[in-house]
Amino acid sequence: MALHELSDKEVRNSKPMEREYLLADGGGLFLRVRPTGAKDWLLVYTFAGNRRKLGLGSLESVPLAAARSEAAKARESIKQQIDPQVQRKLRQAEQEAQRKILEAAQARQTVKDLFERWAEVDLVRRKDGGKEIRRMFEKDVLPKLGSLAVEDVKKGNITSVTDPLLARGVNRMAKVVFSLMRQMFRFAVDRDIIEADPTASIRKVKIGGPDGERDRVLSEAEIGALCQQLPSAGLMPTTKAAVWIALSTLCRIGELLGARWSDVDLDNHLWRISDTKNGKPHNVYLSDFAVKQFRKVKELNGEGTWVYPSRNGKKAVSSKTITKQLGDRQRPSGSMKRRSKLIATLTLPGGKWGPHDLRRTGATMMTRLGVLPEVADRCLNHVEENRTKRIYQRHTYEAEMQEAWRLLGNRLTYLTKDFPDNAAANSTNENRRSMRKTAAASPKRTGIARSQGQGPSRQEAPGEKIVPAPDQGNNLVV
Repeated sequence: MALHELSDKEVRNSKPMEREYLLADGGGLFLRVRPTGAKDWLLVYTFAGNRRKLGLGSLESVPLAAARSEAAKARESIKQQIDPQVQRKLRQAEQEAQRKILEAAQARQTVKDLFERWAEVDLVRRKDGGKEIRRMFEKDVLPKLGSLAVEDVKKGNITSVTDPLLARGVNRMAKVVFSLMRQMFRFAVDRDIIEADPTASIRKVKIGGPDGERDRVLSEAEIGALCQQLPSAGLMPTTKAAVWIALSTLCRIGELLGARWSDVDLDNHLWRISDTKNGKPHNVYLSDFAVKQFRKVKELNGEGTWVYPSRNGKKAVSSKTITKQLGDRQRPSGSMKRRSKLIATLTLPGGKWGPHDLRRTGATMMTRLGVLPEVADRCLNHVEENRTKRIYQRHTYEAEMQEAWRLLGNRLTYLTKDFPDNAAANSTNENRRSMRKTAAASPKRTGIARSQGQGPSRQEAPGEKIVPAPDQGNNLVV
């Protein structure tokens, strides 16, 4: 039979009949017309002595010219002793395999994808919405791991992130980044994104050495030295005041730098910290010493909302500002771009110190002054670890905490009294101490001595013991 016997017009005009019929184009190619009006192509051929049919598709999707081309390819395969049906099945299997590979590749999450999912589910619930962790990942993690499929991440990829940090000497940062990566990959394990955590076999102690319990406490001699060195360290007056506020209130530096003036009542010696680490509002009684430092800040920053505003005044300054400034001035040598050149101006004999060490130092000084550790813990706004105590012991220790802060403020006034910046406050505090001694000598009042902004004095309760502070004549109920 000759080839190409059908025309486009015949194909288009073919009508359905009661029974399906075939229109031959030659060479075994037929147009099948069904009673429903549907039309499709068939190639009828013989292979290995058997008559077979190969569908080439509907007329709608395969026009006449394309059907002839497909039929020609099938005839060529037959000449090569390849069954077109088997060849089609092989081709379909290959296409299916390629499709699955493509789908698997599209389904494989990259580390960047995983981070975004982790951020949406977990980081968004953190205090800053995950902004600081995102900054750290975008700087140190995602440039190296972001494009990798999560299941392809190995131990070597993890250390490729931490090793440069260790080489820069920022061991603590390396530990923090490693810990965050571990949290992210465990998040992936919990959701069956991967079967194993690539950080699991890496001991944290190998990343920057063992965790050491921070125990830096400034001695009273160092506090005197600090008072002498601060004026020549090139710090803003508000920054110098922040050092003394942190030391005299036991606050976290982030709480101070994020404080609002609406929460600070200098007339009543009270600072209410609403945004705390444990989520519980914390009232800080401000000693005369602390009030004096706050007033210095208010003279410069008192017009806006924030105690320590950013440059545009629309938000609080970064919580890392003070830490960086103090750290820069303790570097033994070398300079860093856009950082202070006044290196070693705040170096102290006991070693490097930071804002959190001031908090620890203040608490230590309190206990040296006779304050119960439990009261000092309340001043630190620590949560009671013993669950039974948390449930059944509901005493607030408010009066004891006020007295503890007052004693600490008086001690700091004494330690810094020989320096010009503090001379103005000394005569006032001497007068107040004299008044307290007179009040203490009265047989009618023996409890907590009253100071400005503090609640009324009370009688000594049965079973209470009066312990004099080691360096002053103040009284403390313990």
